[in-house]
Amino acid sequence: MVGFGAWALGGWMWGGTDQNDPVGAIHAAIDHGINLLDTAPMYGYGHSESVVGEAIKGRRDKVVLATKCGLNWWSEEGEKFFEGDEHGRAQDEVKYKVYKNLRPKEIRYEVEQSLKRLQTDRIDLYQTHWQDATTATEDAMAELLRLKQEGKIRAIGCSNATPEQMQRYLSVGQLDTDQEQYSMLQRQHEPGNLAFCAENNIAFLAYSPLALGILSGKVDANRKFNRGDVRLANPWYQPENRTKIDQLLKAIQAVAEEKGVTISQVVIAWTVSQTGCTHALVGARNGEQAMANAKAGEIELTPGDLKALRSAVEATGA
Repeated sequence: MVGFGAWALGGWMWGGTDQNDPVGAIHAAIDHGINLLDTAPMYGYGHSESVVGEAIKGRRDKVVLATKCGLNWWSEEGEKFFEGDEHGRAQDEVKYKVYKNLRPKEIRYEVEQSLKRLQTDRIDLYQTHWQDATTATEDAMAELLRLKQEGKIRAIGCSNATPEQMQRYLSVGQLDTDQEQYSMLQRQHEPGNLAFCAENNIAFLAYSPLALGILSGKVDANRKFNRGDVRLANPWYQPENRTKIDQLLKAIQAVAEEKGVTISQVVIAWTVSQTGCTHALVGARNGEQAMANAKAGEIELTPGDLKALRSAVEATGA
């Protein structure tokens, strides 16, 4: 299943918002069959949630609304994570100090703030964004279960977690989802999280299935990125890896041409075809991109397609 990932909507860590039409993108996604919307307070320090809240006015019952908790920039409590500004992570002119914080009182505070920004009375899927070494997983889960009993949230998920951490959630109550970075170029979770989720009936939500966009086939070697853009330091965007990327894109293009679809659509279809992976969360800056992402959910890859693509993926050394 294809879901809408709202990380890039606010421009934070994605080079700004100059060409964004976030409301149009969300409306197009919903109109073309995408009903899972995933956001987080950390995406622009609340901005992404506010945009999503505006976009779903009058459409709330048509979407499964997912957001997160556990990253705190308003108090220096918990496990120090990174320093940042309005653009992304920062070393100079630091404005925000971000902490991983899953203390029960903070989870309760965060859910109320998210409900206000999203302009809703319940969150369908509430996920811990990152795991906090200063808080017992069991304590965090107990608070999430209380919020579920109160009707503020309907399902519980985690993100950026290990199988061991997921087992600790399960020791307290039902864990519904795990969200991790997963793509053709980031397959580190195949033997661990994907297998664990498949065995324990936990939905696996893949974020960044297009590897921050480089697997779209639309990012050439001369592309310049603005301050704070997460892609500036990503190894797959560096010149020394372009040959590997180009070879992989050629293999994907061959499948795409045969089916009359785009490279991005094949990549998304491949992602949700992998054992254990139930959803691909894909970003869109405008309605056209959202519509194209929705169509990827209709593509059926044959065993031959999957074998050829797997061979091309493994040839990258990823």
